[in-house]
Amino acid sequence: MNRSQTEARIRWFALWDGYLSVAYAVVLVLLLIAQSPATGRTVAIGVLTLLVVWYAAFGRRAILKEARAVRFAVGLMVGYVVAVAADLTATFALFGVVPLLVMSMPLRVAMPLVLVAHAWPVTWSVLVWGGVTADMSRQLLFLLMGVALAMFLGLFVTQVVRQSRQRADMIEELRESRERLAALSREAGMAAERERLAKEIHDTLAQGLTSISTLVQAAEAQIESAPDNAREHLRLARRAADEGLAEARAFVAAGTPPLLKEHSLGEALRRAANAFTERHGIDVAVRTSGRDQEVPTRVAVVVLRAAQESLSNVAKHAQGADLVKLALELTEDEVHLNVTDNGPGFDPAAQTGGHGLPGIRARAVEAGGAADITSDPAGTTLSVTIPYYQATT
Repeated sequence: MNRSQTEARIRWFALWDGYLSVAYAVVLVLLLIAQSPATGRTVAIGVLTLLVVWYAAFGRRAILKEARAVRFAVGLMVGYVVAVAADLTATFALFGVVPLLVMSMPLRVAMPLVLVAHAWPVTWSVLVWGGVTADMSRQLLFLLMGVALAMFLGLFVTQVVRQSRQRADMIEELRESRERLAALSREAGMAAERERLAKEIHDTLAQGLTSISTLVQAAEAQIESAPDNAREHLRLARRAADEGLAEARAFVAAGTPPLLKEHSLGEALRRAANAFTERHGIDVAVRTSGRDQEVPTRVAVVVLRAAQESLSNVAKHAQGADLVKLALELTEDEVHLNVTDNGPGFDPAAQTGGHGLPGIRARAVEAGGAADITSDPAGTTLSVTIPYYQATT
């Protein structure tokens, strides 16, 4: 049983137990002041007290359909019959017996039992006294009205308990749905974070390590024939390692790339281009145009990563390329980046897997923009467009 169901049970049974306590107390007082023989009154009081214990042991569970209701109803009827047989004043116990029968049993079974309970005092009076006593006649109309009220109360409480159970079930289903949604959200968040980490590692650490490996290989090849060139390659490898370390620290701290911390987007692109030329010997011509304004950091990061990835792809795949043109245009609403090389080109549709070109597109889309790649035998062009507003919404 969940917490909502437990709270509903406690709330309604507290009210119902209060009603039964009052009914028991009233019948007990009536038996104590009755003018009938003391022995019969004592037996009736004892049996009714046992019925209270019977209700506490089995009644609640029977009403909640958690135990055999038939057992409870049979015990209730037997106790009531014995109490009335001991003293007709116990007939007033109908105020408690009737609603208990209605609540614990299906209505089609409870109604015949209610009729039997009503008929029993009259039947016993006829059997013992040869007819209905004067006291019984005076009490009969009052009992019928009171029992009708008790039956209504039983039906009402049954309906309330049923609605409370249904409401508790709905709350439990809602809670479970929210937990499932939260789990799905966590899984989606974890997947998105893994994808982000993969792109960040590819765009920073992986590129740096690739440059270091290339420079070290070049140094090894010239260490004897051209030691000055080998030392220069090693110097550039050390510089690439330092830059990679700075990128790694910024990555761990989820901060801005080092190039953008101290420079504008245009200057960061120039420095990235100069470093690329030093490492790979491929000239990069950088041109900026448009409005002189500050670019939101998120937009600047996307544009810088796209440029770095494009330059890395030129070094790895554009065999024979000796010039890259990098054009940055700042408009009133957007940033445009074009990176063009004079390599042999490739088929963009044949590119599958990896985090390079797909990563550029994914970053652009996440920032509310787009990335397009065109290629032919004369070269390859990457075009990236990112709006400013996406970075602040």
